[in-house]
Amino acid sequence: MKIIDKALNGVLLLEPAVFGDDRGYFFESFSEKKFAEISGNEIRFVQDNQSMSARGVIRGLHLQAPPFDQGKLVRVVQGSVIDVAVDIRKGSPTYGQHYSALLSSKNHLMMWIPSGFAHGFSSLEDNTIFLYKCTNYYSKPSEMAIRFNDPALGIDWKTEAREISPKDMEAPLFADFNSPFTYAG
Repeated sequence: MKIIDKALNGVLLLEPAVFGDDRGYFFESFSEKKFAEISGNEIRFVQDNQSMSARGVIRGLHLQAPPFDQGKLVRVVQGSVIDVAVDIRKGSPTYGQHYSALLSSKNHLMMWIPSGFAHGFSSLEDNTIFLYKCTNYYSKPSEMAIRFNDPALGIDWKTEAREISPKDMEAPLFADFNSPFTYAG
């Protein structure tokens, strides 16, 4: 595994070493030791989540407030997405900026989204399967969201939004969002 892009003071785009032959391929999708070596972050995952989405589904922008905030290591098993992280740490030099990347079952890329970032993705293909490794347990009372289509964020989801949950449609705009995170430097 290697870092191929660093963004927004913490978001990492990762590429695993993929070994392929006529039978198919193999790659190590996570190693705690290797992740700590390349990123400088010692993390412990406590929950794995999986979703399947049709083309045009946008999920996000989601986060959980402390003390249930989560770091996420995400990847696509089938299909493709535009994955997005938005810096919501007050005082951060990149506060309100976003980073996006194409994650797919073909490129095997992964994104590390640390605590202090809102996260979302758009599904570019039917039956896209998306995996999340999370550093904390889900807590409904700690759930927060920012409107995915806020013009102030300027996110290009690379698809026409066809399926959006009512929760995501009603999420506050970034200007009205009161972030519970502060940049630590």
